Amino acid sequence: MDNVAVTNSKAAGRCASAAAIQHHYDVSDDFYALWLDETRSYSCAMWDDPSESLVDAQQRKLDWILRTLAECGAKRVLDIGCGWGGLIERAKSTFGAPDIVGLTLSENQKQYIEKKSLSGVSIVLQSWEDHSPSGLYDGIVSVGAFEHFASPDMDREERVSVNRHFFEQCHKMLPSGAPLVIQTIAYGTELVPTEEGRSFFEDVFPESECPRLDELLEGVHGLFELRELRNDREDYTKTLKAWLRNLKTHEAQAVELVGLDKVEFFKKYLAVSALGFHSGKRNLLRMRFTKN
Repeated sequence: MDNVAVTNSKAAGRCASAAAIQHHYDVSDDFYALWLDETRSYSCAMWDDPSESLVDAQQRKLDWILRTLAECGAKRVLDIGCGWGGLIERAKSTFGAPDIVGLTLSENQKQYIEKKSLSGVSIVLQSWEDHSPSGLYDGIVSVGAFEHFASPDMDREERVSVNRHFFEQCHKMLPSGAPLVIQTIAYGTELVPTEEGRSFFEDVFPESECPRLDELLEGVHGLFELRELRNDREDYTKTLKAWLRNLKTHEAQAVELVGLDKVEFFKKYLAVSALGFHSGKRNLLRMRFTKN
């Protein structure tokens, strides 16, 4: 299959390093299982009814993404930043996608998915920058990964360059008319975060910086056609509150797993993030593109 390579530093590429990703995502699989839903989706759900369960809202989000691929008859799919494989497993069980490649920089996530022994699924410990497939994909999805592509020390020109590089890489891996589906946090009304806010975000996600909509559109110009754009920031407020409730419910178990300091840190991170989306300082963008 594809060669396995791990980006170990910013010098080797422009994305957050493997060490930075593992700092957050490899805390403890059992810890995340306490407050995420059964699909292990660590990204914004798509809510229809406030009274519905978190897992139902997460499955609606996954199905919204996967329907785009199914409508195009996608047989070979790339999931950039595949997490614990919730989308991959849903794609296999509900939509029957025969060939899926997932990219992650988290060793824990890779092992978690591989233990499921899903037919036709290949998980590669690799950045999208280093990914060089043997053939074209029929569709590409990326959920909650774009936030790790740029770094806080980059200026606008550099951030647009990173965005452009990502879209160029996707463009190379898809035939004309093929879909690209992206979900990402983005800056909203607070285009320039306070020093306190930036410092806190870097403590949560080292070497990472949320994108800005105008810079995304500048980076994609001429490569893909934007077919749908949604700002579902209220959905992320609901999702974060659900996660926080779950974490508080299982707080004693969480402390046993990762310690009191880590639990208090995550409680603050989830609560502060919920306020950011509620106030409009952060947006949750869902975008569907097709290759020109």
